[in-house]
Amino acid sequence: MASSKDTKNSGRVSPYTDEELEYFKEIIIKKRDEAENELNTLQSSLRESMENASDESAYSFHMADAGTDAQEREKTYMLFNRTKKFIRYLDDALVRIENKTYGVCKVTGKKIAKGRLEAVPHTQLSIDAKLKRR
Repeated sequence: MASSKDTKNSGRVSPYTDEELEYFKEIIIKKRDEAENELNTLQSSLRESMENASDESAYSFHMADAGTDAQEREKTYMLFNRTKKFIRYLDDALVRIENKTYGVCKVTGKKIAKGRLEAVPHTQLSIDAKLKRR
């Protein structure tokens, strides 16, 4: 199996038990579902915005309104991309759970605190490593 091979190659094994990993998995799946819902909402908003941009409505004739519409579309598009990136991070965390490498700081190699993983379940950095990056 590739997952046991990956664990041996990385030399890191999760400091958390299988039950704790399952707990984190549930948190991640819940956050992923919420992010997927948000992504669908943003996608609908973008689609609707683009359809309205091509309509010849009375208010879109004014340049200021057209600029505001474009700015709102850009903001929505940025949120859409950010949410997609967040989902990718959550998916990566799920892979680490399956590989049993979840909860290990990629900088220090030490255990990431449970509270940090509950707050930021996709993190790969301990608090110490994160603060040193700043």
